[in-house]
Amino acid sequence: MNHIFIDGGHGTTGLEIADRLANRPELSLITLDDSKRKDMAARRAAINDADIVILCLPDDAARDAVSLIENDRTRVIDASTAHRTANGWLYGFPEIVGRDAVASAKRVSNPGCYATGFIALLAPLVRAGLVPADWPYVCNAVSGYSGGGKTMIAEFEDQPSPTAWRTYALGLAHKHVPEMQAHVGLGLPPLFAPSVAPVFRGMIVDIPLMTGAMPGRPSAAALRDALSTAYAGSDIVHVVADHSDANLMIEQCAGTDRLDLFVFGRADDTQVRLVAALDNLGKGASGAAVQSLNLMAGLPETAGLRL
Repeated sequence: MNHIFIDGGHGTTGLEIADRLANRPELSLITLDDSKRKDMAARRAAINDADIVILCLPDDAARDAVSLIENDRTRVIDASTAHRTANGWLYGFPEIVGRDAVASAKRVSNPGCYATGFIALLAPLVRAGLVPADWPYVCNAVSGYSGGGKTMIAEFEDQPSPTAWRTYALGLAHKHVPEMQAHVGLGLPPLFAPSVAPVFRGMIVDIPLMTGAMPGRPSAAALRDALSTAYAGSDIVHVVADHSDANLMIEQCAGTDRLDLFVFGRADDTQVRLVAALDNLGKGASGAAVQSLNLMAGLPETAGLRL
């Protein structure tokens, strides 16, 4: 029996994780009464009683929570940004870092939602030498507003009519950029242009490539084949080869923990768009944490996931 504590379990990510862990007899969820949620002594006890702690906290609070661990047994999955490029932490993307590595890790950082799509598309291609690591990559992306947590959900929903689509991070310093660069192994930080749409959940991550100007002029077919090889046998990541090039909806994977990858190219192979579709609360957050939890607990990787 694995004892699990979700610290910060009343936020959007924490609630979705708890829902995926419900009715699973192989897991025992440690919970605190509302009156104890911010009680340091109660949290310390829960953290140290747990086999695995999942942190759904702001960055500084996540670092503080780790400092409360007083044993060498409690393992951690941190869903904040705090440890995604930190020494001593494994990046919790099993398809990229290896399932065995996640299974044996003591400290796991849960990937960011946008970063999940970007890394899934580009890391296998850079590793295969099909696209260069020193290229100035651009990434456009749009998310459902639930990715902004309770504050943004209220901004979109607590008014008579839906708030319009918005772009943001115009200072070009989004918090996901360091992990996007580090875990693909890029020489330059990508130019990242995220947006929020007036839909609750869902995400599209889009990397346009001027392949005709790249060394070796990689074709769309070669890029698609490399991704298919990288994710062969995965029950979570799928490379879709037969999707219409007319359009792709942000809700493609909404409500699931799946990640769908697409390669669209011009007939002359001078331009390609690498596109990932996922749920910002699924493989982009809670589903990814549960996937890592399953591996760390020695359970089937997809247990409790919505595929």
